[in-house]
Amino acid sequence: MEVYRTPDEQFVGLSGYDFEPHYVEQDGLRMHYVDEGSGDPVLLLHGEPTWAFLYRKMIPTIAEAARAVAPDYFGFGRSDKPTRIEDYSYDFHFASIERFADDLDLHDATVVVQDWGGPIGLRLAVERPDRVTRLVILNTGVGAGRAPSEEWLRFRGFVRRVGTDLVPGQLIRISAVTELADEVVEGYNAPFPTPESKAGVLAFPELVPTEVDHPSAAKMMEVRAALERWERPALVLFSDSDPIFSTAAAERMAERIPGAVPAETITGAGHFLQEEKGEEIAERIVRFLAAS
Repeated sequence: MEVYRTPDEQFVGLSGYDFEPHYVEQDGLRMHYVDEGSGDPVLLLHGEPTWAFLYRKMIPTIAEAARAVAPDYFGFGRSDKPTRIEDYSYDFHFASIERFADDLDLHDATVVVQDWGGPIGLRLAVERPDRVTRLVILNTGVGAGRAPSEEWLRFRGFVRRVGTDLVPGQLIRISAVTELADEVVEGYNAPFPTPESKAGVLAFPELVPTEVDHPSAAKMMEVRAALERWERPALVLFSDSDPIFSTAAAERMAERIPGAVPAETITGAGHFLQEEKGEEIAERIVRFLAAS
């Protein structure tokens, strides 16, 4: 497997992001994570095409009440990046995060998921209840053999067209309700300075099961079914301006999970709500931890 490692200088002086890097190694691949605070862990799982930078506004608040742990998937952030799209799969990403939780011996974890964090983190919860106690679900879904929305299909088509010319930070910018500063956009671009560094970004849209015979579909449907038996605490927070995951989708998610309270809405944010409303979401999570 050929691997790209983003040079450390790409991460110097990023806006609002000055956390000490930590690493674990898995079969020769280096995985990066942020680890701040102490107590029961809050595992913060990002999506596509983001990395731990997405949680920079949330980590300080969470770290005052718990241990905030934010890994970068392989192919993202400061983690190593296999350079072939074929190197990535749903099982590959899940196995690496499951192993990460084992490597750090995480117990009584609250798993926070958004976008691709959903299929990965919710699978961790239902398959490893020895490690996960609570869920916080932000703007995500678990595939059932159909596209999340027409808007998502347009997004996948766009990624296919532009290929390695994709600029991740621009995707975050156009998805936002508010105007993002140039230095924020560059923070999202930082891990991906070369064409070969973007294989993981290009792979993720192809891993969404838009047909029932897709390789990811059967396992995701198992996860969906298992969530209907999840009786531990769950908090569902979706934003009000996401064309991919609507507030109606949030209500359906909360209704599916026995342990969930009614879905709540974060106003004034698009798909990447952690970027636009991170401090508010972190405060809500801290209240959830205290109440459960």
